[in-house]
Amino acid sequence: MELARATKGTLTAPAFPLKVLYDGSCSVCATEIGQYLKKDGAGRLVAVDISAPDFDPTQWGLTLDEVMTQLHAIDGEGRFYRGVEAFWAIWQAFPDSTRYGLLGALVTMPLLFPLARLAYRGFARIRRFLPKRRTGCGGGSCRLRRP
Repeated sequence: MELARATKGTLTAPAFPLKVLYDGSCSVCATEIGQYLKKDGAGRLVAVDISAPDFDPTQWGLTLDEVMTQLHAIDGEGRFYRGVEAFWAIWQAFPDSTRYGLLGALVTMPLLFPLARLAYRGFARIRRFLPKRRTGCGGGSCRLRRP
């Protein structure tokens, strides 16, 4: 699988649908992905809960430690987006959104991109200490549902 990387501030536009590998047990992560799913009327995003007991990262050549370390998104052509690049790819699912368009443009700017990566790495390191979801997580797994 190919890793989509920023080169001089540009990324390869994702081919939809985009599989978003998120930690459903993390309250912040689940809330964020849930907001994206609510806005995704076109069905461009597919949420995959990596905390589900039946989740198998090996289908993408990944380990559970890798996917638990940072957000991953995999587009329809098998390209990987990780961390800040994954958020950028998610934002591309909303081409009519001024907010996400602006965020996408900002994080790919040459001076801001390294700072965005650094900020995300900081968040990723403390994520495991954030509150876990308590409601709707029967069986040890928290699945998001489309409205």
